[in-house]
Amino acid sequence: MAVIHPWLEPLWTQWMALGERLPHALLIAGAPGLGKRDLAEALAAKLLCDTPQTDGQACGHCSSCQWRISGNHPDLHRLSPENREAQPSTNESEGDEPGGGENKAKPTQGAIQIVINQVRAVQEALSVTAHRGGKRAVIVDPAEAMNPFTANALLKLLEEPPDGCVFLLVSSVPRRLLPTLRSRCQQWHVPRPDADALRRWQASQEREESVPAGLLALCGGMPLAARRLSAQGGRDLFERFISDLGAKEIDPLRLAAQWEAWLKKDKISLATLVEWMQRWVSDLAALRLGGRVRYFPEQTECLVVLSDGASTASVIGCYNEFIGIRRVAAHPLNTRLFLEDMLMRYVRALARPEYGTKIEARHVSKGAKP
Repeated sequence: MAVIHPWLEPLWTQWMALGERLPHALLIAGAPGLGKRDLAEALAAKLLCDTPQTDGQACGHCSSCQWRISGNHPDLHRLSPENREAQPSTNESEGDEPGGGENKAKPTQGAIQIVINQVRAVQEALSVTAHRGGKRAVIVDPAEAMNPFTANALLKLLEEPPDGCVFLLVSSVPRRLLPTLRSRCQQWHVPRPDADALRRWQASQEREESVPAGLLALCGGMPLAARRLSAQGGRDLFERFISDLGAKEIDPLRLAAQWEAWLKKDKISLATLVEWMQRWVSDLAALRLGGRVRYFPEQTECLVVLSDGASTASVIGCYNEFIGIRRVAAHPLNTRLFLEDMLMRYVRALARPEYGTKIEARHVSKGAKP
């Protein structure tokens, strides 16, 4: 049964107040880890349910709900990448790299796409009347996984929607959708949870599913992203990461070799590791600029010591370099050299000048590009 998390309740209440005025196409946008998919599933369940509860949620017991739960409801269609794989990521704005704000429909990284044949299959299914003469629902998640051909095919459906059909588009980066596609949808932004909502959510979790505060902060306060990371062994990965970067002195060549083995052993992705590094450097830059630590609050003392030994310009420059590094993290030519280069940049930004020069000399002596 789809869950309405505490921070989603205000949005759900607004939808229920619309009643029959609910638009035929909704774009549910927000950062990953906020439960957008849960929200879309809950609304689809409500639309198909024979006897919704007083709060609008599906009853979970009628024949329609039983079909939906078993995955056999003829009036519920889901469009998702067929080869989609879950990875332990803390990304708040999936694919949200600076400079990527062009208004084009662009598939997600790694060519994981919703293809046009999937939309054609749904179009054919919608060409006949609803199974029970009631509502129908189409969930597109993530909507930014559509390539231009798929997006245009869906646009035709939105321009002339079948009777009683509601389209629910879920997106972490709605600017990647075609402007014409966005214009056909009523956009709703899922808010980040406040402190009270987070407390209520934590209290509702089973003890074995409780999320460490450190992981919640690392995920930018995104509860479901933190829970997913924790379930994938994120606690141990996080402690290893902190231990390595909290060392008094870092040898980037040795650490790069260790991290390469770590990536293979613990199945953590290189993109995730780069993401954590970028957030670590982001907190260092925040301290240099007089701000507060956001992603690693429990390591504030360590970060203060590191930031005090570096200049503001070098730390900000390192952060800007990591923006470019993150763009190519999914397809490096050589993982070891990639890690060495990343850690070298980090060491040069934070270490004493003479130590940074010494490390760079060792790096060049091994034949690597400084």
